[in-house]
Amino acid sequence: MFREAGRDEAVLAAMAAPFRAWLEPRLANGAYAGFIAEENGMAAGGVGLMVVDWPPHPEHPSEDKRGYVLNLFVEPAHRRRGLASLLMAACGAEFARRRVTFRFLHATKMGIPLYKDAGWTHTAEMAKRGPPGRQD
Repeated sequence: MFREAGRDEAVLAAMAAPFRAWLEPRLANGAYAGFIAEENGMAAGGVGLMVVDWPPHPEHPSEDKRGYVLNLFVEPAHRRRGLASLLMAACGAEFARRRVTFRFLHATKMGIPLYKDAGWTHTAEMAKRGPPGRQD
């Protein structure tokens, strides 16, 4: 997914072990869940989800959490067959089971049409990376 989005191979290699160390305990305790789409016994795509602690907000005034969809990816040879929509529907069902009504994600340019077609809207999120220990 990150490779296809143009991320540097060195960064991806450096991220692999820390990501695995982060992921394993969260899969074990259910903090991170995921779904895999298979075709002919092979993984064709996948998606992850988390429930994020979040203060009540005008978008969810009585809830103290949000659902976060991440790492949606379908292998190029398996695209345009509805797998991404099925994976997103599985996330929606899992969030409903967990009673999480407000969900968010970070979309690539390629993913925006899929999410718009499924009723997602843009928000005003921004981001900034700063060096450790620096305040500004």
